[in-house]
Amino acid sequence: MRYPPELRRKALDLLADGEPVKKVAVALGLSDQTVYQWRRRHLPHLSRGGRPEPSTGLDPRAARRRIAELESELAVLRRAIELLRDVVSPKGDSRPCT
Repeated sequence: MRYPPELRRKALDLLADGEPVKKVAVALGLSDQTVYQWRRRHLPHLSRGGRPEPSTGLDPRAARRRIAELESELAVLRRAIELLRDVVSPKGDSRPCT
């Protein structure tokens, strides 16, 4: 039987928040086996006996890409600051701007 993606997401969110499988199954009108399968497929850290992690809604790969992008932007800004420190004042004196 196919279930709506919203129902699966709700079940997975409850599991990620630490709710037991049986309680999630009863609350959403699902079989225990269905919830166990979803947990095994989508939350492998819980299937291995790991502790539940808070649901952030972020994809780890997307987060790593965003971090790399921000680090790159930060490097560019730091380099620009270095270059601008050495700029001569527009009034024509030979001392660097401070």
